[in-house]
Amino acid sequence: MDDLLLAADIGNTHTVLAVYRDEDLIIHWRLSTSITRTEDESWIAAKMLCESGHIPVEKITDVLISSVVPDATLIFKRMVENYLHFSPVLISSDLDLGIRILYDDPRTVGADRLCNAIAGFEKYGGPLIIVDFGTATTFDIVAENGDYMGGVIAPGIETSAADLWKRAAKLHKVELRFPERILGTNPDTSMQSGIMYGSIELVDGLVRRLIDEMDSATPVKVVATGGLASAMMEKTTMIQQNEPNLTLDGMRIIHSRLKRK
Repeated sequence: MDDLLLAADIGNTHTVLAVYRDEDLIIHWRLSTSITRTEDESWIAAKMLCESGHIPVEKITDVLISSVVPDATLIFKRMVENYLHFSPVLISSDLDLGIRILYDDPRTVGADRLCNAIAGFEKYGGPLIIVDFGTATTFDIVAENGDYMGGVIAPGIETSAADLWKRAAKLHKVELRFPERILGTNPDTSMQSGIMYGSIELVDGLVRRLIDEMDSATPVKVVATGGLASAMMEKTTMIQQNEPNLTLDGMRIIHSRLKRK
């Protein structure tokens, strides 16, 4: 087996570990993000996952980290240094990513959003809107020439729902799915309508407004990624494509670009 790349996408809620051989995604795992897990415990977990997937850890020659959780970043970085004996690459605007970042302060753009923009443009070109359904629902805008223009950050679907259940004494957790009718006739279906169809209207409405503001002569492509993207694709009128591994693919593309330099 050739040399392997380990990509770690560390989000506020979940961490995804993925192994690439060149452009091929061999395997990936989804874990809960933890800032209490030590680097030793993280290594045990990572090594067990690799062994279960028949991935020889000695073949991992590069590690990339895309993280929005600084404490978890430090733990994972130390794990790589202690057990793989080299330093991982931390994705940020400080790297030469091959795109211009037109945010007021490029260092404040989340690494996952940069990965999404790079992978989205590589796959679809621009202009492009990427909707990422995570702890936050983010909208990232890529210009026709590949420039990262900025975007929108809204509360994530699960985040909003959890806050509702926490603050309303008589409401309880429900499955996040679309009910058969929008008009709810009990607390469960009423909440499902409000959470799920409300999120659809937020997404489609913001996408329409962003397209109007972009005022592009070229049709704008709209791509989704993130945990709830496949469910949202059932009802959205604006999203055209679901790319479940967009962030990981962005990390792989960044790795390839850095290797060529």
